[in-house]
Amino acid sequence: MPIPTLVVSSLLQVCLAGSAAGPADAPAPVWVFFKDNRATPASIADTALTPRALARRALRRTLPGLFDVHDVPMPATRATAVTGTGAQLRTQSRWLCAVSAMATPKQIEALRELPDVTHVEAVGRGRAGWQDEQEMPPPEGWAASISYGAAEPQLTQIDIPRLHARGYTGTGMVIGVLDSGFNRVHEAFNNPEHPLRVIAEWDFINNDGNTGIQAGDNSEQHKHGTWILGTMGAYLPGSMVGAAYDAEFILCKTEDVPTETPIEEDYYVAGLEFIEARGADVATSSLGYIDWYTQADLNGQTAVTTVAVNVATANGVVCCTAAGNAGHDANPTTSTLGAPADAYNVLTCGAVNVNGGIAGFSSSGPTADGRLKPEILACGVNTATVNSTNVTGLAGVSGTSLSTPLLAAAAACILQARPDYGVAAIREALFATASRSDIDGLHPDPNFVEGHGILRAYNAATRGRKTADINLDGVVNGIDLGLLLGNWSASGEPGLVFCDVNEDGAVNGSDLGELLGQW
Repeated sequence: MPIPTLVVSSLLQVCLAGSAAGPADAPAPVWVFFKDNRATPASIADTALTPRALARRALRRTLPGLFDVHDVPMPATRATAVTGTGAQLRTQSRWLCAVSAMATPKQIEALRELPDVTHVEAVGRGRAGWQDEQEMPPPEGWAASISYGAAEPQLTQIDIPRLHARGYTGTGMVIGVLDSGFNRVHEAFNNPEHPLRVIAEWDFINNDGNTGIQAGDNSEQHKHGTWILGTMGAYLPGSMVGAAYDAEFILCKTEDVPTETPIEEDYYVAGLEFIEARGADVATSSLGYIDWYTQADLNGQTAVTTVAVNVATANGVVCCTAAGNAGHDANPTTSTLGAPADAYNVLTCGAVNVNGGIAGFSSSGPTADGRLKPEILACGVNTATVNSTNVTGLAGVSGTSLSTPLLAAAAACILQARPDYGVAAIREALFATASRSDIDGLHPDPNFVEGHGILRAYNAATRGRKTADINLDGVVNGIDLGLLLGNWSASGEPGLVFCDVNEDGAVNGSDLGELLGQW
């Protein structure tokens, strides 16, 4: 699907003379959109893409070629022209051909008169939804090859341990995280035998390379991002193990918690561009922008964050976003989503408890153009993660913002197992194997609350493969035989032993017979 041109919402054509809470001449954040007269770059040297981003695009990009005009930086003269009005520059977006700035009403009028400016509109605002942190009880042991600790119920629910047992733990995958900040001092991030791997980070609020706690930060600033990171990247067997503990991470601090005001969308767009250009395979966020939009605007091509996600998915990034915590009802015509949950190919995640019951706070669709959202579910009720302030403690946190990183981590493990999957293919595999997939593949959820159901990560990864295709390369051959013989006599929990073809808990002659029969 082509990347849609930004459609300007009528709701955003509002008076930009500052907020009602401040003076009439107070500066407000605005987007300044320019005519896009950039040419497709002649070579990769003209772009900001890393070799890893190019490799991912070569695998999964849905548009012709490896790059296009969206990868060309805007002329520096445009930012200079904006600041020449007295406005203060915030961000620049290659994808939107726009800059964001703090501007007074008088400066806004000057911005509108600049050459090549098509329009000026308010920076949309949104809110991150999460519930209060609660202390978790000490984890009970579990008889798996890895003791997942407090994370065991939520990972078992989505079939992550079976993927891990086959070696698909996120190795070689990069997950980009857009959130509030990340306090990486917890012992589960600093296991000497397996420390958390962060390959890039940027604080878009303070414009520096530190996404941790900084002088002047509100005491709440780091909490949410720390929880999210813990569900994916923690590794302390017996206490807390994340769903993609072998993945690498790109961290973006985009949520300005201390302001106590809605979060502004320009930081989100800048963060997503940062993540994509550095080669992330998966991106996850838990923001919902609705304050400046109506449900009619959630049509897949209007909200700025939605348009940005459309660009990212077209470039082969598997994007995951929270459905929201605004609740649901039995009326299929009402929707409580927030952008970018309406993006065409974003994976929109709702929340269930560990018993599979839908969370009362989980938002419902459909999108304005009638598409099914949310599409997939994971645990978002008392989800286990690291404590954000106690370096040895655990926490249970609720919200679709907690179910979403479980989906993102699962996607990373699935992509490791199935590098042949593009964005469309992994979506199809997830939907075809989720818990409600046998109800009606086309219309599994007429109320737009549960989508295709609870994620089944192992089934999504192994879809279309024979049980004896141990390395999931599409053929049963000598490579699989070598793996099986190399793991001969291994035993353990049924379904959690590598090369146990029939999943009876032991690698033996019966598995060899199965493999030879499928040769």
